[in-house]
Amino acid sequence: MAKPAEPSEHTPLMKQFFAAKSEYPDLLLFFRMGDFYELFYDDARKAARLLDITLTQRGSSGGAPIPMAGVPVHAYEGYLARLVALGESVAICEQIGDPALAKGLVERKVVRIVTPGTVTDEALLDERRDTLLMAVARGKSGYGLAWADLAGGRFLVNQVDNEDQLLAELARLEPAELLVPDEEGWPALVAGALRRRAPWLFDPDSGRRQLLRFFGLHDLTGFGIEDKPLAVAAAGALLGYVEETQKQRLPHLTSIAVETAGEAIAMNAATRRHLELDTRVDGDTRHTLLGVLDSTITPMGGRLLRRWLHRPLRDRQVLGRRHHAVATLVDQGADATLRERFRGLGDIERILTRVALRSARPRDLSTLRDGLAMLPGLREVLTPLDSPRLAALAAELGGELDRMAETAYLLASAVAPQPPLKLADGGVIAEGYDAELDELRRLSTHADQFLVDLEARERESTGIATLKVGYNRVHGYYIEISKGQADKAPVHYTRRQTLTGAERYITEELKAFEDKVLSARERALAREKFLYEALLDSLNAVLEPLKRCAAALSELDVLAGFAERAQALDWSRPELVDAPCLRIERGRHPVVEAVREEPFEPNDLDLHADTDAAARRMLVVTGPNMGGKSTYMRQNALIVLLAHIGSFVPAARAQIGPIDRILTRIGAGDDLARGQSTFMVEMAETSYILHHATAQSLVLMDEIGRGTSTYDGLALADAVARHLATVNRCWTLFATHYFELTALATPDSGIANVHLDAVEHGEALVFMHAVKDGAADRSFGLQVAALAGLPKATLQQARRRLAELEQRGRETHASQMAPQALDSPQQFGLFAAAPSAAQEALAALDPDELTPKQALEALYRLKSLL
Repeated sequence: MAKPAEPSEHTPLMKQFFAAKSEYPDLLLFFRMGDFYELFYDDARKAARLLDITLTQRGSSGGAPIPMAGVPVHAYEGYLARLVALGESVAICEQIGDPALAKGLVERKVVRIVTPGTVTDEALLDERRDTLLMAVARGKSGYGLAWADLAGGRFLVNQVDNEDQLLAELARLEPAELLVPDEEGWPALVAGALRRRAPWLFDPDSGRRQLLRFFGLHDLTGFGIEDKPLAVAAAGALLGYVEETQKQRLPHLTSIAVETAGEAIAMNAATRRHLELDTRVDGDTRHTLLGVLDSTITPMGGRLLRRWLHRPLRDRQVLGRRHHAVATLVDQGADATLRERFRGLGDIERILTRVALRSARPRDLSTLRDGLAMLPGLREVLTPLDSPRLAALAAELGGELDRMAETAYLLASAVAPQPPLKLADGGVIAEGYDAELDELRRLSTHADQFLVDLEARERESTGIATLKVGYNRVHGYYIEISKGQADKAPVHYTRRQTLTGAERYITEELKAFEDKVLSARERALAREKFLYEALLDSLNAVLEPLKRCAAALSELDVLAGFAERAQALDWSRPELVDAPCLRIERGRHPVVEAVREEPFEPNDLDLHADTDAAARRMLVVTGPNMGGKSTYMRQNALIVLLAHIGSFVPAARAQIGPIDRILTRIGAGDDLARGQSTFMVEMAETSYILHHATAQSLVLMDEIGRGTSTYDGLALADAVARHLATVNRCWTLFATHYFELTALATPDSGIANVHLDAVEHGEALVFMHAVKDGAADRSFGLQVAALAGLPKATLQQARRRLAELEQRGRETHASQMAPQALDSPQQFGLFAAAPSAAQEALAALDPDELTPKQALEALYRLKSLL
């Protein structure tokens, strides 16, 4: 930031500003001046542009005007939220101490740094999405990841082996802020708000010391990360950054959880994008799987559901307990009762974080009070239900029951029924909780009656009927007499203020009352603050059981939401079986079904590996554009995913064997920023699948090879399909317009053909959306073009050209292809291929006329021609 003059030439106030700014040169500095946070110089110019606030110049320092922009203290959170959403970080420089008592310039100090990944204020957060801070360390063995949800009190780590796995984790977690060592090679890998830090901050040894000091431990064995040095390095770097920005203790971060890749079904960034789990390319979130699935009542339940959706589990026992819980809620009709009770439940998870950070507001405590009061009723609903998972959650709600009851009683007796927004407004502590506070309040409450009595007495004694007794915050209490009656003021009246039409006075009696009342009000506020801090201390003493209680409430909200969706959308309980198979009866696409007005046509899927001879691992899906091929493929992937988060699924029945990955290659799109064409992106995603798919992976492939020439594309599609079927041996849905690929479905190949049909009805084309066995016999490309509105002349020309090409293709292929291959549907190139030199030479040979030596020479000649 350019300074208009040397620091020594500035005013004392600006010297103070520059001293604070020098510590945080890359951050916007909110500099407290009375009722405003002011920004100066380049900070002011930038804030004025980003926030659309007025840029002014007031006064001067160092001989030059001072550019300024400010936001009011009482409304600063809204401006701060906008800056954080834009990826900016802000240092809050507050006045330290009471300005009224300061001698000279009041002291100021940066008390907090707000960054996109460290926000905890309610106004700065998306209530239904986690805001994550992540750190990444790298080494020869891969990458260490650590991420924290400060607003929710969660701290997790992981280690991945390679760049692909790192990208997959970044796509899953979508950190708001990413910390990396200041080294080369990061921009192509990372997303979010990137913040480079000194490389030595990512040292495993210093990270280990940082963690041991923070958690007060002798070793990290309890966290299970002693053998994960890169994860330790990332966790230490993250923790150091959090302590640096928050400038206070973080008692709500009490442990580190380890996530391992084998616990969850792997999905790379492309798969998450193609399946539209919680967002679409156009930014719409309603017409996504989350938009259809999320019927949670509480914000913390909504955040947990999003985490589950992006990390479907492989643990059959955990999933079985969830499915059983949902079935129990449905069968007993208990979900409606739970959901109705949840409507009065606030975001306890984030409230507890603010309690731990001592930034909780009075209404946070009243919300917590009301939530704890609900626990006995929730346990009564859950206790009769025969479900292991629901029983475990009920136990969490009643964990350390006596302490929870004491906490609930404490809040009920301490916090006013309807507390104000701010502690400084007074009236937060309930009447009857503290005798000293009640006495101080009585002094203030009786003030109004005293003033009424005093005004009546003074009017009678002075004979001035218009005399008034009043109060303002600047001059305190006063007796006001109009100018015309001022000569009647008694001699014991002391003038306090002169107005245009009146004089204001003070008496000894009124002064003594003022001192008493104002003192009582100040003492009452001070007493309330003391009691409020003691209340926070009491809550922090039971923070861990309260956090467990909040986690149980979140899961109950999600499970009750699953039960509601199952009934409202006619979903059924999936069967997770050990046998390798994927059998879905009358499956439906949850999102398409939700947005369509007409009934959705359900379809079956049958993939299995019962025996090598009867295995059915790949379906080649053919049919017209708009016929529903992509919908069919996606719906099966979403059904598998829903089953692995514990939800019921949109199908009459679903049997699902072990699944380790869901991988997709769907749709067309380029990546111009990285210089990749549509076809290059297609090939890159295909390459990833071929290198990572296993026999337990579900793979969706849509229109491979369509981004290049017909023969290149067909050759690639054929090779990819064969590789998936014979090498990867994964569960594969392979949609294509290359009808040649239907010939892959030979008896022992594990490949079968299915198609989605359409029929022509006069001039109209009717899509049946029903999946049938066998290959499609045509693609209806011209009919779909007609539906899109192409001019009739263009369509007529296309029909004539199509007839010519088909005739030429039939003639050419009839002379070149074996008779047994003619029955299978064929798709020909735009131009019939001319015979090659080798073909012409071969056609000229008569095998019956060749000697063995001539035959051998002919073979070598043909070889050379090839």
